Amino acid sequence: MPKGKQQKLKLYYLSRIMTEKTDDEHGLSMKEIQMRLGEYGCTADRKSLYDDLEALQVLGLDIIGEPYGGTYKYHVGKKTFDIAELKLLVDAVQSSKFITERKSGELIKKLTGMASDYEAAQLKRQVVVQGRVKNMNESIYYVVDDIHRAISQNQQIMFEYMQWNLKKQLEKKRKDPYKVSPWALIWAEENYYLVAYDETEDCLKHFRVDKMKSIAVLQEKRKGRERYEKFDLAQYSTKNFGMYAGEEKSVKIAFKNEMVGVIIDRFGKNIMIHPSKQDGWSETMVKVAVSRHFLGWIFALGTDVDIIGPSDVIKTFQTEVDNRRKLINGKNKR
Repeated sequence: MPKGKQQKLKLYYLSRIMTEKTDDEHGLSMKEIQMRLGEYGCTADRKSLYDDLEALQVLGLDIIGEPYGGTYKYHVGKKTFDIAELKLLVDAVQSSKFITERKSGELIKKLTGMASDYEAAQLKRQVVVQGRVKNMNESIYYVVDDIHRAISQNQQIMFEYMQWNLKKQLEKKRKDPYKVSPWALIWAEENYYLVAYDETEDCLKHFRVDKMKSIAVLQEKRKGRERYEKFDLAQYSTKNFGMYAGEEKSVKIAFKNEMVGVIIDRFGKNIMIHPSKQDGWSETMVKVAVSRHFLGWIFALGTDVDIIGPSDVIKTFQTEVDNRRKLINGKNKR
């Protein structure tokens, strides 16, 4: 590229130099800035550099000049994200089950590009999450984008819904594609779920987004608005354990007082808690979708938590426990 064209890009190169090579702890003198501009094939005298730095300030780059050993050094102060915020974002991306390994790398590379070279070294972090299985569906980002587009344009969508088979292959859950009206996306249990109205069954359903394939945005307008407006989005993921649906009921739970943190973490601070007749125990009433996943959650908490009402839910739980006991006894006889 001829020198004249390089010179036209001087302001761009200067912004890159200041963003990449400076931060609150690292500045550049005028001589050092001139030298780095020279590496891009640009020349600049001191006066024009003052004007250029002022122009970058007008454009929103926080250029700060501070005295340093008889001269001045310049650095970028406030950025879009400070280093603590970038570390948090990198950790979130790296530890997220939803984001694939390859996409995690791409996103982290973009995030490090928003920091100086010195700060970028601090972002090369390794967040270890025991047993973490990363998502394998690379197209999930485009599916999410299509869903958002359909919601914003008030249109229905059609897609194939997949499930794993014993050969560890994804196959169609049913022959015909699903045709639904998308209303919201929920982040729950480390996965994206679509909440949509199914006209054929006149109800709201949820679908795991990473199991959706071949999505198409249709011209038909969405239906089920009245259903969705009565829908409590905030409580939905709390009621549906592991997003497994079941008949919604008010369930009375008793728990040892030291388990209160587990109960609040699951159901939130708005639940009513009162002392139980048994010393050292408390009780609460919560609305849940009574599914095997919910019953399994109760079972996993051992003898510190118990279902004490209603009677049909207690019976269902006891039946599940008895079936589990029979299965274990059957294994021991083999």
